[in-house]
Amino acid sequence: MKWLTMLSLSLALVIAGLVIAEERRDDSAPDGLRPGGTLSQSLPAPPLAGEPRDAGREVLNYPEQPPVIPHGIRDYQVDARANRCLTCHSREHAVQAGAPMVSISHFRDRHQQVLAAVSPDRYFCTQCHVPQTDASPIVPNTFLNVDQVLGEMLQEQREGGGQ
Repeated sequence: MKWLTMLSLSLALVIAGLVIAEERRDDSAPDGLRPGGTLSQSLPAPPLAGEPRDAGREVLNYPEQPPVIPHGIRDYQVDARANRCLTCHSREHAVQAGAPMVSISHFRDRHQQVLAAVSPDRYFCTQCHVPQTDASPIVPNTFLNVDQVLGEMLQEQREGGGQ
């Protein structure tokens, strides 16, 4: 009789566990760059930004800033076997292509030794350079370039009595 009670209790616990497991928990997902949804939902990605603006070369905001790419690069092959960017921007082809040559900084390795070819550290262009586009920022941008910072400092000095 004792074993029948134990079997009944075990069966009741198993059934209760299955019922609890059946209840689907669908907590809300943490709001990151793509807010909304729940953990079990798979929301569609936001649409890709439009094609790059045809604005020519942009002014750099700080020293050593990687310039943005003023043309489309969709379907460009940049991998260990080939780098389509270098067909126009290499030393050999830049003048003929009418494109700016790769910066001299790309011909130095991590120990600042000058190399004859683009450094492997700088070979994958899109790790620093991105196409300029009409995309709106995902997060608010409060960046100030050096001219804006100096202007604010001068303004503060004027307001503070030149101290």
